[in-house]
Amino acid sequence: MREQFTELLKEAMKAGDKRRVSTIRMITSALKDRDIEQRGLGKPPLTDDEILGLLQKMVKQRQESLAIYQQAGRDDLATQESEEIHILMGFMPAQLDEVAVKAAIAGAIEETAASSVKDMGKVMAVLKERYAGQMDFAKASGAVKAMLSGA
Repeated sequence: MREQFTELLKEAMKAGDKRRVSTIRMITSALKDRDIEQRGLGKPPLTDDEILGLLQKMVKQRQESLAIYQQAGRDDLATQESEEIHILMGFMPAQLDEVAVKAAIAGAIEETAASSVKDMGKVMAVLKERYAGQMDFAKASGAVKAMLSGA
């Protein structure tokens, strides 16, 4: 994925797409920060799945900012955030719909033989490993909890 960011940055610069250039630079900067953090902990650079997780976090931050800007009537900043969200989403795999998320959760519960809320960590670990960047894990966490508690 790192090479993809480099190539797309070059293309965006040649095309004069300032928003895309700034967004890709923001991604590469966040990647470098996380790599430095990982190196300090004696860990290897981020994997592609971890990069997807980082992108998902960046999208979520922008969605929160977008909602705030829209409430405040700051259409200029809201437009900027929505453009960045669109660019970030272009690097991520397609998001699973609600039915697919429930099926994935059911499969993970069955695979881990989870029987109570105490087993929630095992289920979430399987989901994060297999579906990085494809689902909102905050929402999935609530669904896992509901399924495990029998609600």
